[in-house]
Amino acid sequence: MQGRILWLEGRRGARQTFVDQLKARGYEIRVVQNGSSALELLETLDPDIIVVDAASLRSSGKRICRSIRQRANGVPIVLIADGKSTPDESCVTVVLTLPFTIRKLLNRLKPLLPSEGQKVLHRGPIRLDLEQRRVRCHGRETRLTPRLTKILKILLLNAGKVVERAVLFREVWDTEYIQDMRTLDVHINWLRKAIEIDPKHPQYLKTLRGVGYRLDV
Repeated sequence: MQGRILWLEGRRGARQTFVDQLKARGYEIRVVQNGSSALELLETLDPDIIVVDAASLRSSGKRICRSIRQRANGVPIVLIADGKSTPDESCVTVVLTLPFTIRKLLNRLKPLLPSEGQKVLHRGPIRLDLEQRRVRCHGRETRLTPRLTKILKILLLNAGKVVERAVLFREVWDTEYIQDMRTLDVHINWLRKAIEIDPKHPQYLKTLRGVGYRLDV
């Protein structure tokens, strides 16, 4: 897969859409036709890029781009404009004015995609950059401490499996002394604040009392 794109455009008319051409090149694209659907999908989809085809919506795209930026801070937004209205460039990453070719679109998209060289772990909506120690989930990006990064890395590599508390503590703190692991509980709470929509009611990072933790993605 080249990258995951959330694509907002109006109903397809006579103008050629780029969606099919991008899919043929290996991009995973979810298409929605209004702003409310895009915002709703952001709750479950963690796109690499969001494309707002304002030209097909016959608008400047200002309102929807501002709403998306508030909900998905850190995710690049590409705005396709028709040249008739002035786009608000303060909340978008790239503005492309029609007409342009698929080649130009690809050239603008590729620099915005995560690089394999960044050592990125990606499971479900959770994306962990091991080099930058940053995690992104549901459009929100958080900088992690080295230990939080190690904890999340282990959980991601064992997604769907139970990781015992003692094993996790030994791996992260590099010690055989496991009599007091309250600091692990504190770190798990911090990690939930970074990846969960509601940390008090975790959807992903589950506790199995007396056993350990499991990342359900």
